[in-house]
Amino acid sequence: MNATDRTPADLLRSALAADPARPLVTFYDDATGERVELSVATFANWVAKTSNLLQGDLAAAPGDRVTLLLPAHWQTAVWLLACASVGVVADVGGDPAAADVVVSGPDTLEAARACSGERVALALRPLGGRFPQTPDGFVDYAVEVPGQGDRFAPFAPVDPDEPALIVAGREFSAAEVVERAGAEGTGDRVLSGLPYDTWDGLNAGLYGALATGGSVVLCRHLERLDEEGLAKRIESERVTAVRR
Repeated sequence: MNATDRTPADLLRSALAADPARPLVTFYDDATGERVELSVATFANWVAKTSNLLQGDLAAAPGDRVTLLLPAHWQTAVWLLACASVGVVADVGGDPAAADVVVSGPDTLEAARACSGERVALALRPLGGRFPQTPDGFVDYAVEVPGQGDRFAPFAPVDPDEPALIVAGREFSAAEVVERAGAEGTGDRVLSGLPYDTWDGLNAGLYGALATGGSVVLCRHLERLDEEGLAKRIESERVTAVRR
């Protein structure tokens, strides 16, 4: 984190400049056995492609609201940073009917249909796989994102004082996200089993690592792992702090 960082997208740019090869997000799904590790550079590339999809194909603009009906997942982390890059408000678990764009996992598609704007569906399958058949009324993220550009430039500068995140009914500006993440992050390699529906979950599972040079082992369905399995993961991943 640099003194000039005012938005989450700034944090990602600083992390990329400092050490692009270091692990940033390591994701486990203990229901499927999936493990994905993303370096800062790989994560930033996914963010750039998703930002281009959001700004270009979905016509999202600063001030628009993007409702994220997604679990704690590496692709959710990508979408949070893409929203920050474009300057739209990421509304985590918010009302799709009030959204300009909704981004939904496979378990929330019916609720997502309340959005009258653009709808994006994520299969959340291993290796970022697509749906066998694209859900009616949605675009499949896994189909649309690979062809997007690897570099992103917003059409308009992102104002750090404008709303950027809504979670658990609380609104944060981009600058507030950066300030809190910097104050509460520890620089640890954090294993987080927390959901993304609270600030604590988002900070432990993404923002704190970006702000303080740490990294995240993000675990979905961690309750399926017994204590011996958890201890082995902590050792193998060189975890220095646990949040669950």
